[in-house]
Amino acid sequence: MAASPPLAEYNLTGMKLEKTWRWFGKNDTISLSQIKQIGIEGIVTALHHIPNGEVWPVKAIKKTQNSIAKYDMKWSVVESLPVHECIKFGSVERDKFIENYKKSLMHLGECGIKIICYNFMPVIDWIRTELHYKLPDGSETLYFNFVDFVLFDLCILKRSAAKHEYPKTIVRKAQAKFLTMSDNDKNQLINTIIIKTQGFIDGINADNPEEAVTIFNTLLAKYNGIDDSQLRKNLKYFLEAIMPIAEKYDIKMCIHPDDPPIKVLGLPRIVGSHADIQWIFDNVPSPSNGLTFCTGSLSAGVKNDLKTMIKHFASRIHFAHLRSTQQEKEGSFFEAEHLKGSVDMHHMIKSLLIEIERRGGSTKIPMRVDHGRRLLFDFNIDHNPGYPLIGRMKAMAEINGMSIAIARSLITF
Repeated sequence: MAASPPLAEYNLTGMKLEKTWRWFGKNDTISLSQIKQIGIEGIVTALHHIPNGEVWPVKAIKKTQNSIAKYDMKWSVVESLPVHECIKFGSVERDKFIENYKKSLMHLGECGIKIICYNFMPVIDWIRTELHYKLPDGSETLYFNFVDFVLFDLCILKRSAAKHEYPKTIVRKAQAKFLTMSDNDKNQLINTIIIKTQGFIDGINADNPEEAVTIFNTLLAKYNGIDDSQLRKNLKYFLEAIMPIAEKYDIKMCIHPDDPPIKVLGLPRIVGSHADIQWIFDNVPSPSNGLTFCTGSLSAGVKNDLKTMIKHFASRIHFAHLRSTQQEKEGSFFEAEHLKGSVDMHHMIKSLLIEIERRGGSTKIPMRVDHGRRLLFDFNIDHNPGYPLIGRMKAMAEINGMSIAIARSLITF
């Protein structure tokens, strides 16, 4: 009987899913020294202090890069290099902002950073209605309550078309619940959807709920008359403009799916389904045009078949967000434990590892455990929504352990 490969070989194979961690820079309550102790290899971050649309200077990129390198880690993925709203809705100023984007890409390429996660979601990056949803075990997670979201759209934003865009049963429940809400309840919903889930990255900051709603409605109005077809044209225009720079520096532009992948706020949504993603690759076939495979965002779409999607788009996946959601009735969902919920995480990891082996060489796909439950000492630490220390550390241990076990099972003896 042939001898089994040494354990080091098993570990090397398992680690081809590069362990990365989202870090929000010097203002993050979780330090690089703490992250290093978890066994993280790469950092996922951005220059959050630079306003959207401005050029990222080489000096600023290197400063962050060097800060990470001091802890024997690397800046593996930029998340995100934000796409300015003018590019998304196609204003007369978009070419100026595209040129700035190209310069930032060039500077990142010169610094050796090759993977860029970005999204093309109008106005709002991600949506949750509750940030401290209590689970039976006492931990807390993020929650999207569809009734509460429709209530926000219809009764707080007072968008007239909203009542025709959602199921009638949900609209009736939302209207009835609104009548029972206190002003504090309403303000909390505004704070959660507009401020808390957006402001800590690149979103709206306002002094009071009324101001936040006014600003938000102004941004929504910029997309009046823009449907999915027009937003796709604007995405194609943007990608075709930046692809020569991306190709020159071997940069992979990895678009992030819509979160959640459903129609919201009357806005166009174009990265929520298998067909949406296929359109992007068919219309911009550059090898630099890639995908961030977010199992959490995609699993929130009840019609999405993640097993088919990961197999079909495997060669385009250059970055992965591994998390799970638990779908509920009427379109609601919450962030589940990473090895539970609606996602077959074993299958997701196995598919990624098989694709890595197919590519050969020293290929790695950066992976981070997107979001995490709040548990244990997380309740004593102020952190960005969805990004606690202990909850994500537990999730990373689970995902990494499963990755190594699957990798070992794939070795031919």
